[in-house]
Amino acid sequence: MSGAGSPQLAVDGTGLTVAIVAGQWHTVISEGLKAGARRVLEASGATVVEYAVPGSFELPVVSKAALEAGADAVVALGVIIRGGTPHFEYVSAAATDGLTRVALDTGKPVGFGVLTLENEQQGIDRAGLPGSIEDKGAEAAEAALATARVLQAIRR
Repeated sequence: MSGAGSPQLAVDGTGLTVAIVAGQWHTVISEGLKAGARRVLEASGATVVEYAVPGSFELPVVSKAALEAGADAVVALGVIIRGGTPHFEYVSAAATDGLTRVALDTGKPVGFGVLTLENEQQGIDRAGLPGSIEDKGAEAAEAALATARVLQAIRR
């Protein structure tokens, strides 16, 4: 699994507001991702706000709006499973490129928790569910918190 060697981050989120922006496709997987992100953010002491979007394509615009409205960071969560058409490539690229642009344009962190999968089982394995091997929602939240703190230190 690609999660081997991941950093162990424990960040104090006190005073930070972090938005979870999550797509609604593949409910079991997306709910697992949200639960992992929420658990990390709440344990850190961050204030958590949540926004649901239809799918991964809509993550960038709502993430940008949340950051412009005052959130210190965003955790963007989505599930894209390859099908038999090029749709997978288009949506994956749009979500990835859009979220990167949001982070660069706002100067605020976007924790990337968009799973791009070959099949549903890969998502279940990464969603932080009972029996999952990884918890990508939690990892995205940890990354957003840690990056927010690094940016604060740089800007002081």
